[in-house]
Amino acid sequence: MLASSEPIVEVRDLTRSFSARKGFLFQEKVETQALQGVDLSVRTGELFGLLGPNGAGKTTLTKILSTLLLPTSGTARVLGYDIHDDVHAIRAHIGLVLGGERGLYNRVSGRENLRYFADLFGLPTGEVSRRIQEVLDLVDLTEAADRRVEEYSRGMKQKLHLARGLLHRPQLLFLDEPTIGLDPRSARDLRKLVRSLSSEGVTIFLTTHYMFEAEELCQRIGILAKGRMIACDTPQGLQRLVGGESTVELESHQFDDSELQRLRNLPGVSRLLQESLGSRLRITLRVRPKEWSSSNLAGGLEAHPDLLVRERRTTLEDAYLDLVEEEVVA
Repeated sequence: MLASSEPIVEVRDLTRSFSARKGFLFQEKVETQALQGVDLSVRTGELFGLLGPNGAGKTTLTKILSTLLLPTSGTARVLGYDIHDDVHAIRAHIGLVLGGERGLYNRVSGRENLRYFADLFGLPTGEVSRRIQEVLDLVDLTEAADRRVEEYSRGMKQKLHLARGLLHRPQLLFLDEPTIGLDPRSARDLRKLVRSLSSEGVTIFLTTHYMFEAEELCQRIGILAKGRMIACDTPQGLQRLVGGESTVELESHQFDDSELQRLRNLPGVSRLLQESLGSRLRITLRVRPKEWSSSNLAGGLEAHPDLLVRERRTTLEDAYLDLVEEEVVA
């Protein structure tokens, strides 16, 4: 059993490549690098989030850590067990919830689905009925438990996926985009349940495309881009990494080079970004609050009587986009 002071997930220099054939008669072999030297450590009891663009390698990494896929090279340990040598030991202590419709039996009830999976997990016979009722209550499916799954909404099916993943009381729960496609109420209910599980000591590894979801739930966040882990920190740490917890936006018609240079050199400015908005231009400044003052903008912009200025908190989405853009350009 893993000691509580040890990482529950430990990844070192992990790679995964996929081969495919294309061209005339599929004679050309193409290698795709899904993961390239990923390092990662997840703490016991942590609610850890993984973000990244489509194709960044999020699902590949999740499948490797949940023993559905082997890496090409590198090492990974989950709950102290090696993913190559201790697959059955890992599976006994993890839960996996994948988004989507697959993985359930639609022509039988939710309760019968859970009974089947309880048998697969090897739950003691005398405990099965009680445990099924516990997870049904937990995900608020008791009233629908004896209806056929084909009658369930997408949100109800996702709750049943989660109930299945919790049946055997996993120490580590993998959630791969659990709220994708859900209506706002169902998504909110699922996030509330995730927070509750985390507060009870379940370690959660969450992949999502929703920045607000990651910022609301996760204690630390890793960002994957092009198969590389480009950053890993708290949401606040990621904001500092891109230059500050505050953002100033300026909008007007074209700014000249001297104006842009002056803005770059203002005290507290760590990053300047430009974005075209049709006939107008938006200048975004990432600033360090302790060094920045809005009075810094006075003077030097008199040629812009239509200037709009907004100051706001730097969001996780800002940090994510800055970091991913840096990786794409590099």
